[in-house]
This record gives sequence, C-alpha cells and structure tokens, in this order.
Amino acid sequence: MDLGNRTDAFEANRSRLFGLAYRLLGETGEAEDVLQDAYLRWSGSPEPHSPAAWLTKVVTNLCLNRLTSARARREHYAGPWLPEPVLTEEGALGPLDTVVQRESVSLGMLMLLERLSPAERAVFVLRTAFDHGHGEIAEILDISEANSRQLYRRARAHLDEQPRFEVDRERQRQLVDRFLAAALHGDVAGLARLLADDVTAWADGGGQTQAARRPIIGLDKVGRYLAALGHHPEAAGIEVRPAEVNGAPAVLLLDRGQLRGVVVPAFVDGRIAAVHTVVNPEKLAFAAKQRGTAVYPG
Repeated sequence: MDLGNRTDAFEANRSRLFGLAYRLLGETGEAEDVLQDAYLRWSGSPEPHSPAAWLTKVVTNLCLNRLTSARARREHYAGPWLPEPVLTEEGALGPLDTVVQRESVSLGMLMLLERLSPAERAVFVLRTAFDHGHGEIAEILDISEANSRQLYRRARAHLDEQPRFEVDRERQRQLVDRFLAAALHGDVAGLARLLADDVTAWADGGGQTQAARRPIIGLDKVGRYLAALGHHPEAAGIEVRPAEVNGAPAVLLLDRGQLRGVVVPAFVDGRIAAVHTVVNPEKLAFAAKQRGTAVYPG
C-alpha cells in the first residue's frame, strides 16, 4: 500500500478513531494529538491484515498512555473539570443513532467515566460505544478475554449506581427551551418547577474566566444561582443559540459573534438533574472552530 492509499485508509477511519479517542480522554486536543501519533505509526508500519483493527488498537493504547498523566493534571485543575464540548449535529463523534451511542458521549457520562481505571474505561467504551466483543477487546488491550469481562463488570457496577438521563431528544429540546426561558428572565419559580431536588450545577472556567469554583447542589441554591446569572449585567449582551452538544440539546452563548460558553442541561424523569456549563476559553476552541468563529477571550 503506497502512502496515498495509506492516507486514504486512515481518513476513512478518522471519524471513528476520533470518537474513540475523545470518549477515552474527554479532551478534543488530546484526541487530535493521539490521531496524529497514530497516523505517524500507521504511515511507517508494515501493512496490517485489517487496517481498522490495527488503528483501533494503536489509538486505544495511545489513549491509555495519556490517561494517567491527564488524571494527574485534573487533580490540580482550578474548579470543576468538565469534558470539552463537541457540536455533534454533523457527526463529529461518529454515528449517534442509538440511545447507547448518544449516552456514551454525554458530558454526564464522560464525567462518570473519570471514576473508572484506565483499563475499565477502555473496556467499557469499546464494548458499549463500539460494540466490540470481549475477544476483540482482549486483542486490543493485550489481556485475556476473562480479564476483559471482569473489567467490564467492574465498570458497569460503578456506573449502574448512577441515574439514567432522559433519552428522548425531542422531549429534551422542549425542556431546554423552558429552562432557557426561565433562566434568561430570572424566573426562580419557573426554574424550581424544572429542577430536581438534588440538582447539581457544574461550571468549568479553568481559572481562565469567572465561574463557580465548586459544584452548586440543591434545588434552592441552583435556582437562585441560575436566576442571578440571568439578571447579571453582562447577560444583556449575550446572544443565545440552540445546538446539539455531545448528542444532547444544548445552548451556545455568543458575545458579539464569539463563543463565550456552552450550557448543557441533563434531565432525569423530566427534571433537570445537572447543568454543565463550560466557559473556559481553551475548552471552547474546538466547538468554536466547528462553527467557524472565534472564542470570546474571557
């Protein structure tokens, strides 16, 4: 296979590989770096029997090598760490046709995956999001099939304790519209009707811009917090745009055409169980590039 054909083969797998790396790392820049490293190895390796399988193995193991250092960085992160948002209406993370595929890229799920060991996370993602059998996973990770099954059971045990988020996208869109209207008008009572009793609001400013440094928990506190944001003087100049972010209905905050923030509510049983807000300019770079716009400097 000459270099041109190798490049074509790699590009044919790029979307799937990027989706895999992003699910494992939660960071778009890191995922892109992994794909660059994988391409360099691909271009200089003997031709494999199955390019897709070979690339999947290389990308997975490159991600595993990065996860340990990524966790160390996140332990010293300024305020809550959230995954980087990705606009998914045009397939940036691969197909999101099924409930499982959409759930696997949700900000809530990616945050939960942080609780798993790197090996548990890899097995869980390969099994649930990409439908690999345990025999295939064993070959990718160089472990036994029995070990793959054990890691998957442990991952499921950690995650099954968590609430399952609303999966009906049309229902989510309607709820996001109601949430947005209440927040923009500082309607505390309207927000209270939408919030779960144990709702949590997470804001990721990364120390780069003003944001709550700790999660805000509980209906009353979150309701007042969101209503206060709607009344903030800077809110008057913010343009709000609906979008699909990580497979779910979300809101983009624009300031003079520049991306200033991304807000993604998560719903359980028709109520807001979590609100994820990303305003760290560095984490907005990928989504801004997708829109062809700049990031608000903060």
